[in-house]
Amino acid sequence: MRLAGEAKLLRIFLGERDQVGHKPLYEVIVRCARDAGLAGATVTRAVEGFGAGSIIHKAKFLELSEDLPFVVEIVDSDEKIREFLKTVDDLFEKSNSGGLITMEKVEIIKYTHPKK
Repeated sequence: MRLAGEAKLLRIFLGERDQVGHKPLYEVIVRCARDAGLAGATVTRAVEGFGAGSIIHKAKFLELSEDLPFVVEIVDSDEKIREFLKTVDDLFEKSNSGGLITMEKVEIIKYTHPKK
């Protein structure tokens, strides 16, 4: 796959406890992105954050938070990202969870496969 120039960055904010069935929502989103042929996806766990409910979720020393914020980022063409938004919306409905989805224009400088 060759990807260069102008593209879109889809950023999905969700919680660690959000699930579809018995699987984490972030994991299901990544698998669906791969199945949809998108260029790639990255999941990042945050150390602190809050959302629409204004409840602060925080990683504390010697404690495990029960619902840390997670961010899924996906970059691809505008057309592919917009098509994938339907899947993301459906997954949020199935998980019955809250979250935030943003999209912005990005410029791809380099996108290559690893050399083996």
